[in-house]
Amino acid sequence: MLLYAPTVFVSAFLLFQVQPLIARYILPWFGGGPAVWTSSILFFQAMLLAGYAYAHLSIQRLRPRAQVGVHLVLLAAASTQLPITPADAWKPTEVAHPTAQILLLLTASIGLPYLVLSSTAPLLQAWFARALPDRSPYRLYALSNLGSLLALVSYPFVVEPLLTRGTQTLVWSATFGLFVVLCGASAVWGLRALGPNGLGAAALRDPDEAPPAMGTRVLWLALSACAAALFLAVTNQITMDVAVVPFLWVLPLGLYLLTFVIAFEHDGWYVRSWFVAALVPALGGAVWFMFRAQAAPIPQQLVAYAAVVFIGCMVCHGELSRLKPHPRYLTAFYLTVALGGALGGAFVALLAPVLFNDHLELHVALLGVATLALVTMFIDEESTLYLGRRPAAWLLLAGSVGGLALALSLHARRAGELAVVRSRSFYGVLTVYQEAEGRAEEHLSLWHGRIPHGVQFTSPEGRRVGTGYYAPNSGAAQAFRLLAPDRDRRIGMVGMGVGTLATYARPGDYIRLYEINPEVRILADTLFTYLRDSPAEIEVVMGDARLSMERDPPQDFDLLLLDAFSGDAIPLHLLTKEAFEAYDRHLAPGGVIALLISTWHLDFEPVVLRLADHFGLHAIKIRSPAGPMQNWGSEWMIMTRDREWLEAAPFAHVAAPPARTGESQRLWTDDYTSLFQLLRR
Repeated sequence: MLLYAPTVFVSAFLLFQVQPLIARYILPWFGGGPAVWTSSILFFQAMLLAGYAYAHLSIQRLRPRAQVGVHLVLLAAASTQLPITPADAWKPTEVAHPTAQILLLLTASIGLPYLVLSSTAPLLQAWFARALPDRSPYRLYALSNLGSLLALVSYPFVVEPLLTRGTQTLVWSATFGLFVVLCGASAVWGLRALGPNGLGAAALRDPDEAPPAMGTRVLWLALSACAAALFLAVTNQITMDVAVVPFLWVLPLGLYLLTFVIAFEHDGWYVRSWFVAALVPALGGAVWFMFRAQAAPIPQQLVAYAAVVFIGCMVCHGELSRLKPHPRYLTAFYLTVALGGALGGAFVALLAPVLFNDHLELHVALLGVATLALVTMFIDEESTLYLGRRPAAWLLLAGSVGGLALALSLHARRAGELAVVRSRSFYGVLTVYQEAEGRAEEHLSLWHGRIPHGVQFTSPEGRRVGTGYYAPNSGAAQAFRLLAPDRDRRIGMVGMGVGTLATYARPGDYIRLYEINPEVRILADTLFTYLRDSPAEIEVVMGDARLSMERDPPQDFDLLLLDAFSGDAIPLHLLTKEAFEAYDRHLAPGGVIALLISTWHLDFEPVVLRLADHFGLHAIKIRSPAGPMQNWGSEWMIMTRDREWLEAAPFAHVAAPPARTGESQRLWTDDYTSLFQLLRR
């Protein structure tokens, strides 16, 4: 145990430390949306399944000496893939098929090391069971999940703030070298412990132990799949409304792993009656906050969603622990659990975007957990509710599940009542609503999830009116109108929306739009008319704006507008020193940057002010209040080196004096970003 335990722990730590590390590298390359993390998790689960399959086949088909020999060769081969820093050649040059590109990138960067790490827990547990048959190998599984949990918790709070990404990959690669030594030593020790006949004191193939029934195997699969779908669906939910950052990735995944630790460390730690009773209010709380996503404070939402992940996964994994087989079937059990996790991940990452035009995977996962809880109590002979005993209790539970199904159905239907068009892609859900039909104020609005991205009146006289964040009193609209009145202007814009800003263009102006989501461009060109009606020359560049601007020659923009959002936050890779270096390269002398910072939950002003100070830009904030005619109100940061223009502009007297909190704000870079201090109180 003294050799096997640290080997399993280190392998699990590396396995889950690399997940947020490598995702941070590729997140900016694919637009910074939640689907990048979901696609990455799909890769990790698929490779975990491959590792478990390798371990299972190795134990079942190879003699012990062959098992050790093959594994030592794999360890050596995996070491050749170090260090694991993704090559810049993998940066996408087009926006088609991002999921496939992410899977290929991850396979090339960390595929073999991840496969070897994934196989460690089941393989070493099988060797341990052969060498020490009187001791339970399942405690090593709990230790493995504890290592995974510590890796996830340490990343956002210790590793990410203290180490640059390059240093992180080097430290990870060096630790992988330590793992190779430990794993090789464990393999050799295990082989020697088997004795001269190579079979050990007690072979795993106990002829008196019947194989698990097919129904039991189906439950293994269903319980593991439902737990994986639940934590991934919740991750989508919270990142859709806030931002895609490591802490919000780690929270659901960490709770998911914690339930494995609790369920498998000790048989008595999962008390079915307690957790099933707690599941009812946890499900109710999650549904409540689904209805109140815009109004409820973020901390309250995080607590509610964390509770449903923990309790829901505790029920699934607690029931899995109750169903765990004799060590003879250990690798088959882990293989089935890994297959269930991969299926749950595939459902959220691949099937849900095809099956649903909204984020309904959370609805399915919540209902699935409730249903499985009832099924396990119905078929378990030790349950007080076995085969329908206690009808009153069954009536109450069935009524609760029915109420849950009704509430989820109402939530799903409510979002689509006024929808004209709804589409879902890798980049999220887009919905166009038509309101006030037949009246003077009839209008269309575009929403990305719960975030508005533009609105336009449909009447001939109203469709040329600037609205939303681009109402005439907004900072962006005023800057556009007042800029270079005596000549043609060159305008760059990150984030197309519905193209509202084009209504302020003059003949001779040039507008270069950067947009990553092909669906946004289709809707802006077909249902909205701002771009078609504009007298300016308009060019659309598809792809991540920062990558596109890094490839573009200098554009000499008189005005560069940044209006890109992922959930309720600006994609963090657009607010780093390296990003502003790219923007600065494209500005004309005296050029202006206008950045929309309107959010419900986050205050980006200190970050922007720190960047402005670093680049010698003078900055003011223009806050326009909400008003009639679809003016949502907005906060824009206007930045330029031309201080005289900024002070002479007519809107300068209404600008809010910036709170000079930027001086104490740490400069954001590609290696350092942090949202914790930006949460609005």
